[in-house]
Amino acid sequence: MPPLVPSRKITGMSAVLLPFRADHSVDWSAFEQHVERTLAAGLTPAVNMDTGYINLLDESTKSAVLQRTGRVCGGQSFVAGTYVADQQGDSFDESAYLRRMNDIETAGGVPVIFQSWGLTQQTDDDIVGSYEAIAAGCDRFVGFELGEMFLPFGRIYSLEVYEQLMKLTNCIGAKHSSLRRDLEWQRLELRNRVRPDFMVLTGNDLAIDMVIYGSDYLLGLSSFCPDLFARRDELWAAGDASFFQLNDILQYLGFFAFRAPVPAYKHTCAQFLHLRQMIAHDLTHPRGLQRPESDREILSAILDQLTAFLNSCDA
Repeated sequence: MPPLVPSRKITGMSAVLLPFRADHSVDWSAFEQHVERTLAAGLTPAVNMDTGYINLLDESTKSAVLQRTGRVCGGQSFVAGTYVADQQGDSFDESAYLRRMNDIETAGGVPVIFQSWGLTQQTDDDIVGSYEAIAAGCDRFVGFELGEMFLPFGRIYSLEVYEQLMKLTNCIGAKHSSLRRDLEWQRLELRNRVRPDFMVLTGNDLAIDMVIYGSDYLLGLSSFCPDLFARRDELWAAGDASFFQLNDILQYLGFFAFRAPVPAYKHTCAQFLHLRQMIAHDLTHPRGLQRPESDREILSAILDQLTAFLNSCDA
Protein backbone atom coordinates (compact mmCIF):
# COMPACT_ATOMS: atom_id res chain seq x y z
CA MET A 1 0.00 0.00 0.00
CA PRO A 2 1.46 3.41 -0.94
CA PRO A 3 1.62 6.18 1.68
CA LEU A 4 -1.02 8.88 1.91
CA VAL A 5 -0.32 12.02 -0.10
CA PRO A 6 -1.85 14.82 1.99
CA SER A 7 -2.86 18.26 0.76
CA ARG A 8 -2.35 17.46 -2.91
CA LYS A 9 -4.27 19.04 -5.77
CA ILE A 10 -6.44 16.31 -7.29
CA THR A 11 -7.09 16.16 -11.03
CA GLY A 12 -10.73 15.21 -11.58
CA MET A 13 -12.19 13.98 -14.86
CA SER A 14 -15.94 13.42 -14.72
CA ALA A 15 -17.93 11.28 -17.14
CA VAL A 16 -20.97 13.15 -18.44
CA LEU A 17 -24.32 11.37 -18.44
CA LEU A 18 -26.29 11.56 -21.67
CA PRO A 19 -29.85 12.52 -20.59
CA PHE A 20 -33.03 11.52 -22.43
CA ARG A 21 -36.44 13.08 -22.97
CA ALA A 22 -39.81 11.40 -22.44
CA ASP A 23 -39.86 10.34 -26.12
CA HIS A 24 -36.43 8.67 -25.64
CA SER A 25 -34.63 11.26 -27.76
CA VAL A 26 -31.44 12.83 -26.41
CA ASP A 27 -32.01 15.91 -24.27
CA TRP A 28 -29.24 17.97 -25.84
CA SER A 29 -29.94 21.08 -23.78
CA ALA A 30 -29.60 19.09 -20.53
CA PHE A 31 -26.44 17.44 -21.85
CA GLU A 32 -24.79 20.75 -22.66
CA GLN A 33 -25.79 22.15 -19.28
CA HIS A 34 -24.18 19.15 -17.60
CA VAL A 35 -20.96 19.72 -19.54
CA GLU A 36 -21.08 23.37 -18.44
CA ARG A 37 -21.75 22.30 -14.84
CA THR A 38 -18.73 20.00 -14.93
CA LEU A 39 -16.47 22.73 -16.29
CA ALA A 40 -17.77 25.23 -13.72
CA ALA A 41 -16.81 22.79 -10.96
CA GLY A 42 -13.24 22.74 -12.26
CA LEU A 43 -13.44 19.14 -13.50
CA THR A 44 -12.58 17.88 -16.98
CA PRO A 45 -15.65 16.61 -18.86
CA ALA A 46 -15.36 13.06 -20.20
CA VAL A 47 -17.88 12.34 -22.96
CA ASN A 48 -18.74 9.30 -25.06
CA MET A 49 -17.75 7.12 -22.13
CA ASP A 50 -19.65 4.23 -20.53
CA THR A 51 -21.68 6.80 -18.55
CA GLY A 52 -22.65 8.32 -21.89
CA TYR A 53 -23.85 4.97 -23.29
CA ILE A 54 -21.04 4.92 -25.86
CA ASN A 55 -21.59 1.24 -26.75
CA LEU A 56 -25.29 1.91 -27.46
CA LEU A 57 -25.03 5.07 -29.57
CA ASP A 58 -25.25 5.36 -33.33
CA GLU A 59 -22.58 7.22 -35.29
CA SER A 60 -24.54 10.45 -35.69
CA THR A 61 -25.20 10.71 -31.96
CA LYS A 62 -21.56 10.06 -31.05
CA SER A 63 -20.51 12.73 -33.52
CA ALA A 64 -23.07 15.19 -32.14
CA VAL A 65 -21.77 14.58 -28.60
CA LEU A 66 -18.26 15.51 -29.75
CA GLN A 67 -19.28 18.60 -31.69
CA ARG A 68 -21.53 19.94 -28.94
CA THR A 69 -18.90 19.29 -26.26
CA GLY A 70 -16.27 21.08 -28.31
CA ARG A 71 -18.52 24.13 -28.68
CA VAL A 72 -19.43 24.23 -25.00
CA CYS A 73 -15.82 23.80 -23.87
CA GLY A 74 -14.62 26.55 -26.21
CA GLY A 75 -10.98 25.53 -26.02
CA GLN A 76 -11.09 24.19 -22.46
CA SER A 77 -9.91 20.63 -22.02
CA PHE A 78 -12.15 17.59 -22.38
CA VAL A 79 -11.60 13.90 -23.01
CA ALA A 80 -13.69 11.46 -25.04
CA GLY A 81 -13.89 7.72 -25.54
CA THR A 82 -12.67 6.02 -28.73
CA TYR A 83 -15.14 3.15 -28.86
CA VAL A 84 -14.71 0.65 -31.72
CA ALA A 85 -17.63 -1.76 -32.05
CA ASP A 86 -16.56 -5.32 -32.91
CA GLN A 87 -17.35 -8.93 -32.11
CA GLN A 88 -15.59 -11.64 -30.14
CA GLY A 89 -12.96 -13.16 -32.42
CA ASP A 90 -12.45 -10.02 -34.54
CA SER A 91 -8.95 -8.71 -35.22
CA PHE A 92 -7.68 -5.44 -33.80
CA ASP A 93 -8.96 -2.60 -36.03
CA GLU A 94 -6.14 -0.06 -35.96
CA SER A 95 -7.63 2.13 -38.69
CA ALA A 96 -10.96 2.43 -36.84
CA TYR A 97 -9.17 3.57 -33.68
CA LEU A 98 -7.16 6.13 -35.63
CA ARG A 99 -10.35 7.53 -37.21
CA ARG A 100 -12.02 7.84 -33.81
CA MET A 101 -8.96 9.52 -32.34
CA ASN A 102 -8.78 11.98 -35.21
CA ASP A 103 -12.46 12.87 -34.76
CA ILE A 104 -11.87 13.60 -31.07
CA GLU A 105 -8.75 15.69 -31.65
CA THR A 106 -10.50 17.63 -34.43
CA ALA A 107 -13.27 18.50 -31.95
CA GLY A 108 -10.64 19.70 -29.45
CA GLY A 109 -10.56 16.71 -27.11
CA VAL A 110 -8.08 14.12 -25.88
CA PRO A 111 -8.87 10.48 -26.80
CA VAL A 112 -9.48 7.86 -24.12
CA ILE A 113 -8.66 4.48 -25.65
CA PHE A 114 -11.73 2.34 -25.04
CA GLN A 115 -11.09 -1.38 -25.11
CA SER A 116 -12.58 -3.72 -27.72
CA TRP A 117 -12.61 -7.45 -28.41
CA GLY A 118 -9.91 -7.01 -31.04
CA LEU A 119 -7.64 -5.17 -28.61
CA THR A 120 -8.04 -7.22 -25.45
CA GLN A 121 -8.08 -10.73 -26.98
CA GLN A 122 -4.48 -10.34 -28.12
CA THR A 123 -1.31 -11.49 -26.37
CA ASP A 124 0.40 -9.02 -24.06
CA ASP A 125 3.07 -8.24 -26.67
CA ASP A 126 0.47 -7.62 -29.35
CA ILE A 127 -1.56 -5.39 -27.02
CA VAL A 128 1.52 -3.25 -26.41
CA GLY A 129 2.21 -3.18 -30.14
CA SER A 130 -1.34 -2.02 -30.82
CA TYR A 131 -0.99 0.86 -28.36
CA GLU A 132 2.34 1.82 -29.91
CA ALA A 133 0.71 1.93 -33.34
CA ILE A 134 -2.20 4.13 -32.35
CA ALA A 135 -0.02 6.32 -30.12
CA ALA A 136 1.84 7.37 -33.25
CA GLY A 137 -1.42 8.76 -34.62
CA CYS A 138 -2.25 11.34 -31.93
CA ASP A 139 -0.71 14.09 -29.81
CA ARG A 140 -1.93 12.82 -26.42
CA PHE A 141 -4.16 10.06 -25.17
CA VAL A 142 -5.44 8.36 -22.02
CA GLY A 143 -5.32 4.57 -21.59
CA PHE A 144 -8.20 2.60 -20.10
CA GLU A 145 -8.47 -0.74 -18.30
CA LEU A 146 -12.04 -1.92 -17.81
CA GLY A 147 -13.26 -4.85 -15.73
CA GLU A 148 -15.67 -7.39 -17.21
CA MET A 149 -18.39 -6.31 -14.76
CA PHE A 150 -18.76 -3.19 -16.92
CA LEU A 151 -18.44 -4.67 -20.41
CA PRO A 152 -17.63 -8.24 -21.54
CA PHE A 153 -14.58 -7.29 -23.62
CA GLY A 154 -12.95 -5.46 -20.71
CA ARG A 155 -9.54 -6.60 -19.50
CA ILE A 156 -7.28 -5.58 -16.62
CA TYR A 157 -3.75 -5.66 -17.97
CA SER A 158 -0.72 -7.24 -16.39
CA LEU A 159 1.69 -4.87 -14.65
CA GLU A 160 4.18 -5.60 -17.44
CA VAL A 161 1.74 -4.27 -20.04
CA TYR A 162 0.85 -1.31 -17.82
CA GLU A 163 4.51 -0.35 -17.51
CA GLN A 164 4.92 -0.43 -21.27
CA LEU A 165 1.97 1.93 -21.61
CA MET A 166 3.66 4.29 -19.15
CA LYS A 167 6.67 4.39 -21.45
CA LEU A 168 4.60 5.85 -24.29
CA THR A 169 5.42 9.51 -23.75
CA ASN A 170 2.15 10.83 -25.18
CA CYS A 171 0.10 8.57 -22.92
CA ILE A 172 -0.67 11.06 -20.14
CA GLY A 173 -2.39 8.56 -17.86
CA ALA A 174 -4.70 5.56 -17.67
CA LYS A 175 -8.11 4.96 -16.13
CA HIS A 176 -8.18 1.83 -13.96
CA SER A 177 -11.59 0.22 -13.45
CA SER A 178 -11.04 -3.12 -11.72
CA LEU A 179 -12.97 -1.96 -8.59
CA ARG A 180 -10.03 -3.38 -6.60
CA ARG A 181 -7.78 -1.33 -4.35
CA ASP A 182 -4.83 -3.73 -4.41
CA LEU A 183 -4.44 -3.62 -8.19
CA GLU A 184 -4.62 0.16 -8.19
CA TRP A 185 -2.09 0.41 -5.36
CA GLN A 186 0.28 -1.69 -7.48
CA ARG A 187 -0.10 0.80 -10.31
CA LEU A 188 0.54 3.74 -8.02
CA GLU A 189 3.73 2.14 -6.72
CA LEU A 190 4.85 1.49 -10.29
CA ARG A 191 3.97 5.05 -11.34
CA ASN A 192 5.88 6.58 -8.42
CA ARG A 193 8.92 4.54 -9.32
CA VAL A 194 8.86 4.68 -13.13
CA ARG A 195 7.08 7.85 -14.26
CA PRO A 196 5.87 10.29 -11.58
CA ASP A 197 4.03 12.55 -14.05
CA PHE A 198 1.77 9.70 -15.24
CA MET A 199 -1.83 9.95 -13.97
CA VAL A 200 -3.34 6.84 -12.42
CA LEU A 201 -7.00 7.73 -12.93
CA THR A 202 -9.11 5.73 -10.54
CA GLY A 203 -12.32 4.37 -11.97
CA ASN A 204 -13.17 2.68 -8.68
CA ASP A 205 -16.59 4.04 -7.82
CA LEU A 206 -16.55 1.76 -4.75
CA ALA A 207 -13.36 3.33 -3.35
CA ILE A 208 -13.36 6.97 -4.34
CA ASP A 209 -10.89 7.76 -1.55
CA MET A 210 -8.11 6.28 -3.71
CA VAL A 211 -7.24 9.93 -4.34
CA ILE A 212 -5.66 10.13 -0.88
CA TYR A 213 -2.98 7.66 -2.03
CA GLY A 214 -2.07 9.66 -5.13
CA SER A 215 -4.63 8.60 -7.71
CA ASP A 216 -6.51 11.14 -9.74
CA TYR A 217 -9.89 10.12 -11.13
CA LEU A 218 -12.10 9.55 -14.12
CA LEU A 219 -15.39 8.47 -12.56
CA GLY A 220 -19.00 7.89 -13.47
CA LEU A 221 -20.08 8.62 -9.90
CA SER A 222 -18.87 12.21 -10.13
CA SER A 223 -21.47 12.77 -12.87
CA PHE A 224 -24.11 12.61 -10.12
CA CYS A 225 -22.66 15.73 -8.47
CA PRO A 226 -19.52 17.26 -10.04
CA ASP A 227 -19.93 20.26 -7.74
CA LEU A 228 -19.69 18.08 -4.61
CA PHE A 229 -16.71 16.14 -5.91
CA ALA A 230 -14.95 19.43 -6.58
CA ARG A 231 -15.80 20.56 -3.03
CA ARG A 232 -14.40 17.29 -1.65
CA ASP A 233 -11.19 17.73 -3.67
CA GLU A 234 -10.76 21.27 -2.38
CA LEU A 235 -11.08 20.02 1.21
CA TRP A 236 -8.29 17.50 0.64
CA ALA A 237 -6.01 20.13 -0.92
CA ALA A 238 -6.67 22.39 2.08
CA GLY A 239 -5.91 19.63 4.60
CA ASP A 240 -9.45 19.91 5.96
CA ALA A 241 -10.57 16.78 7.84
CA SER A 242 -14.17 17.31 6.74
CA PHE A 243 -12.98 15.79 3.46
CA PHE A 244 -13.63 12.41 5.05
CA GLN A 245 -17.20 13.20 6.06
CA LEU A 246 -18.16 14.36 2.58
CA ASN A 247 -16.26 11.48 0.98
CA ASP A 248 -18.15 8.99 3.17
CA ILE A 249 -21.54 10.29 2.05
CA LEU A 250 -20.46 10.27 -1.61
CA GLN A 251 -19.15 6.74 -1.14
CA TYR A 252 -22.52 5.67 0.28
CA LEU A 253 -24.02 6.99 -2.94
CA GLY A 254 -21.42 5.04 -4.92
CA PHE A 255 -22.12 1.74 -3.20
CA PHE A 256 -25.84 2.13 -3.80
CA ALA A 257 -25.50 3.26 -7.42
CA PHE A 258 -22.90 0.68 -8.48
CA ARG A 259 -24.52 -2.41 -7.01
CA ALA A 260 -25.27 -5.31 -9.37
CA PRO A 261 -26.12 -5.10 -12.17
CA VAL A 262 -23.39 -2.47 -12.35
CA PRO A 263 -24.31 -0.94 -15.76
CA ALA A 264 -27.66 0.17 -14.30
CA TYR A 265 -25.80 2.92 -12.41
CA LYS A 266 -26.53 5.17 -15.39
CA HIS A 267 -30.23 5.04 -14.62
CA THR A 268 -29.42 5.76 -10.96
CA CYS A 269 -27.48 8.81 -12.15
CA ALA A 270 -30.49 10.03 -14.13
CA GLN A 271 -32.72 9.52 -11.09
CA PHE A 272 -30.32 11.49 -8.87
CA LEU A 273 -29.87 14.36 -11.32
CA HIS A 274 -33.64 14.50 -11.69
CA LEU A 275 -34.02 14.74 -7.91
CA ARG A 276 -31.52 17.59 -7.99
CA GLN A 277 -33.69 19.26 -10.67
CA MET A 278 -30.78 19.26 -13.10
CA ILE A 279 -32.52 17.22 -15.82
CA ALA A 280 -36.20 17.08 -16.79
CA HIS A 281 -36.59 13.29 -16.89
CA ASP A 282 -35.03 10.35 -15.06
CA LEU A 283 -34.98 8.02 -18.08
CA THR A 284 -32.11 5.79 -19.11
CA HIS A 285 -31.19 4.85 -22.69
CA PRO A 286 -33.98 2.77 -24.29
CA ARG A 287 -31.63 -0.25 -24.27
CA GLY A 288 -30.07 0.55 -20.89
CA LEU A 289 -30.67 -1.38 -17.69
CA GLN A 290 -33.22 0.17 -15.32
CA ARG A 291 -33.43 0.60 -11.57
CA PRO A 292 -36.71 0.35 -9.62
CA GLU A 293 -38.72 3.48 -8.90
CA SER A 294 -38.31 2.73 -5.18
CA ASP A 295 -34.61 3.70 -5.47
CA ARG A 296 -35.64 7.33 -5.57
CA GLU A 297 -36.57 7.31 -1.89
CA ILE A 298 -33.08 6.14 -0.90
CA LEU A 299 -31.43 8.60 -3.29
CA SER A 300 -33.52 11.39 -1.80
CA ALA A 301 -32.28 10.47 1.69
CA ILE A 302 -28.66 10.55 0.47
CA LEU A 303 -29.27 13.93 -1.13
CA ASP A 304 -30.62 15.17 2.20
CA GLN A 305 -27.39 14.06 3.90
CA LEU A 306 -25.29 15.90 1.32
CA THR A 307 -27.41 19.03 1.69
CA ALA A 308 -27.11 18.89 5.48
CA PHE A 309 -23.32 18.57 5.22
CA LEU A 310 -23.07 21.61 2.94
CA ASN A 311 -25.37 23.63 5.18
CA SER A 312 -23.23 22.79 8.21
CA CYS A 313 -20.09 23.90 6.39
CA ASP A 314 -21.65 27.16 5.26
CA ALA A 315 -23.21 27.98 8.62
